Amino acid sequence: MKTEIIKNCTLHNVDCMDYMKSLPDNAFDLIVTSPPYNMRTRVRNGQYTTREKSEHFSKKYKNFDDALSIDDYFDFHSNALKQMLRISNVVIYNIQIVTGSKEALFKMIGLFNKEIKDIAIWDKGHGQPSMHEGVLNKATELILIFESNPKAGRAFQYFNFKRGELSDIWRIPREQSAVAGHSAPFPLKLAETAILNFSKKANKVFDPFMGTGTTGIASLKHNRNFVGCELDADYFEAACKRIKAEAQQERLF
Repeated sequence: MKTEIIKNCTLHNVDCMDYMKSLPDNAFDLIVTSPPYNMRTRVRNGQYTTREKSEHFSKKYKNFDDALSIDDYFDFHSNALKQMLRISNVVIYNIQIVTGSKEALFKMIGLFNKEIKDIAIWDKGHGQPSMHEGVLNKATELILIFESNPKAGRAFQYFNFKRGELSDIWRIPREQSAVAGHSAPFPLKLAETAILNFSKKANKVFDPFMGTGTTGIASLKHNRNFVGCELDADYFEAACKRIKAEAQQERLF
């Protein structure tokens, strides 16, 4: 495991499942993450299969296939969510319904029906053209908001907003990736919205699928302590570079 510490951010180049299993219960106050969407699992002749053409625009990652079977996608992310709910009070889990995730996500929503306190919609403003006829353009993504020790109803136990302040539609435009080879960036404003409304200063924030470090940047900007895991070495180095730049910027003011 390679680790980099930058101000109040600790970044690990490691498999997030191995790392989470090593942690005690309630290690964090908040998890904000956007896992891979399984974009490369498609349908051919009525059966799920991986897309063969590597140059196709569905390829979002340089070093990751993003093409699990439906069952494997369900198993991996269900097990990951169980670990997240063990180690954090709140989990904010951003996902898009695509062909490769649809069945698994709906099954997961049923499995975690008590832990999902509510669902917000990320409205990106417009949707890219669908890959096939008869398919809706996706201008939105889901933000599933979990609590680890849920009570009946929709009221959150851990929150930082007043009555009437936070809508269930987050209108946030897409952002261009600052890193070559990463075409699925997580907008800074989305991470900030999650962090500001579901944590307080000095709280501990974790992102198990850190990518290029956007949740870490939001945590640094708003005085939260951050830990991130990223398996891909290139993305890990990009996250370190971006968070170092943000830390340097913070020192200038």
